[in-house]
Formats: sequence, C-alpha cells, structure tokens
Amino acid sequence: MVSTFLAARNPILFGPGVSKRTGTELRALGCKKVLVVFDKGVRAAGIVDRILSVIHEAGIETVCYDGVRPDPPDYTIEEAAAIGRAENVDGVVAVGGGSSLDTGKGVKVLLTNPSPISRYYLAHEDIRQDDGAMKPIVVIPTTAGTGSEATPGGVITDTKNNCKQNVPCATNLGIVDPELAIGLPQTVTVTTAADALCHAVEAFTSAEHNAISDVLAEKAIALIGANLPRAVQNGADAEAREGLQLAATLAGLSIMGPFCNVPHEIGLILGMIFHMPHGTACAMTLPEAMHFLAPVIPERVARVARLLGASLPADASAETIGTVARDTIATLYKTVGFPRLSGFAKSKEEVLAAVPAIMEAMPFHFSPRPVTAEDVSAVLAEAYDR
Repeated sequence: MVSTFLAARNPILFGPGVSKRTGTELRALGCKKVLVVFDKGVRAAGIVDRILSVIHEAGIETVCYDGVRPDPPDYTIEEAAAIGRAENVDGVVAVGGGSSLDTGKGVKVLLTNPSPISRYYLAHEDIRQDDGAMKPIVVIPTTAGTGSEATPGGVITDTKNNCKQNVPCATNLGIVDPELAIGLPQTVTVTTAADALCHAVEAFTSAEHNAISDVLAEKAIALIGANLPRAVQNGADAEAREGLQLAATLAGLSIMGPFCNVPHEIGLILGMIFHMPHGTACAMTLPEAMHFLAPVIPERVARVARLLGASLPADASAETIGTVARDTIATLYKTVGFPRLSGFAKSKEEVLAAVPAIMEAMPFHFSPRPVTAEDVSAVLAEAYDR
C-alpha cells in the first residue's frame, strides 16, 4: 500500500532532566529575551520557576504571560502577543499542557504577522512572514497528552463562531522532560493520557493509516496500557511517567497523515457544548467507536485490544472483537478513574441533542466506516449508559 506520512520538522529533546538545557538551547537559537507562556496552575506547581531559573542562568531575559486558559480562546492569543510585541521579545517559550503550547504557537504567529489570529485559520489566508523566518518557539510539555511538541499546528477556540480552529505553526524545539510530570494530579494524568491514547488508536484505525504511523501508534498504545495504571497508583513513579511522556510524543507523531477520526470529531463538539477538557471530550466515546468500527476493520480493532492486554482467539468474529475492544478500554477507564459522560450532561436526551451540531461540523473524512447521524446517536447513547 502507498503510505503518506507528513514528517514534522519539529526537533525534540527527550529524557529525564532535559529541561535543564532550556537556556542553552534558547541561546543556540539566538534568543536574548523571550516571552514565557503558561497558566497559573503550572506556576503554582513550581515548574515555571524551575524553567525561568535555567533561562536566566543562560543570560536570557524573560517576560511572562500567565493568562493561558483551557482550549485557548482567540483573545488570549492576542493578549499574549501584544505583550510580546511591546516587550520586543525575540522568542517564545510555552510551558504546560496542550493549552499552553497551543497559546504559544499562536503567539509565535502574531509576533511576525498582523492580528487578528483568525486571519491564519487553515481555511483563511496564509501566514506571511516578515523579513525572513518567524521568531522561534520552544515548547515544554508538562502533561502526557496532546503531543503538541510533535505536531505542526496549534488549536485555538474561535470565540466568534464557537468552534475550534487550527493555525499552522511548527515548533523550533520540543523539550520533553518526564520529571516535570511527576506529581501531576490524577485527573490531569488520566484525561491527558486518554487524549494520547485517542491519537494513537485513531491513527491506527484511520481510513488513511500508513506503515510509518502504525509503528508509532502501536508503541504508544502499548506504553499507555502498561504505564497509565501505574502512574495513577503512584504519581511519583518515574518510569511510568517516562513511558507516558514517550507515548504522548509518539502518538502526536502518529497522526501526521492518518489524522484523527470518530472519537475526536465527536469530542470536539461535545467539548464545546458541555465545557469538557479536550482530552476528556475526545476520549469519551473511544470504547464505543471501536465497537462501531470493528465490522469494517476487525483486524485493526483486534490489534488495539491486544495491545491493551486483551485476549482474543484468532477466529474471533467482528462482533466479538468490537465488544472485547470496547470493554477493554472501558475497563481501563474504570481502573484509572476516567470521567463518565453522565457527569457532564443532565440527561441522555441532552447529549443526543448535540448530534445535529456534530454532523454539521464534522466530515468524518478519516473514518473507515461511513458515519450517519443515527450512528453518532448510537455511539453517544452507549457511552452515556456505560
């Protein structure tokens, strides 16, 4: 088969303690004064001060923006970029979860391109660079979820149209230090890892899966299955944290070509309507999506189940495969304390009322099985009852 893999040009440093090289790496990029982007929670955890310290040790000045919000709204990108322009920074450092990294990517765009950020959504005009290359960005993830350090774009909430948009923006360097995730709260550990699991599973089951992304996705799925329960049981388990961080990066790479399918497309709208964290919303229907896709790609769904520890006979029917895969993921969710859909919606009817919005917004182009409104209703109803 022909494989299409969109090789990202995002160099990544990975390993325990590697964040101590942040200042050195910024200096190598020619930075003398950077805008450091983060949320208040990451600073309260002591992580930001550690990063600021190593940046200052390298003789680099910093300006801080701590207004990052979940599912970063467009106006926060404008706020942060205005600070960066006023302070004449020559680089951006984004520290935190996916929202911080996406905010930083949007800021990078606006440091050398005129506002508003809405000009650069994928469906609108192209990004124009002023007098050469854009100012560099270094991203430092503190959660094992989005894999944004490995992907060439940032997801931003378009508050005018109440939807999410993608802005093309590669990182100049990703610094992935598993030590920064030690002690991460259980809820954040679980929901971000579930997002990474979705990336890997959806890449592997995409209508446009490929030979390269398959390798990355399979490894990521196995790592999450083996390490997520351990990290939940003991937040200071350094080996489990390293496994999850590696999985998140690999999963982010795995969607470069196959992209995501049913769970993410449903989740993007669910998250907007019910104000769910991104990882929670996208992972909410992953078990049921596997059950839905098994009739058309039974071998791939079976492989996902086995990578997560399930036993399946070689001659298992598609229905059996779908049921086992659904139940295997659902059991993992229960083990680690993943939230239930019923915790966000008042009733099943309220959830099903979201189906028209989902069908209007989402093309389901990468699903290997055609998706109808009735299919989405069935998936959501099953997820609500789980």
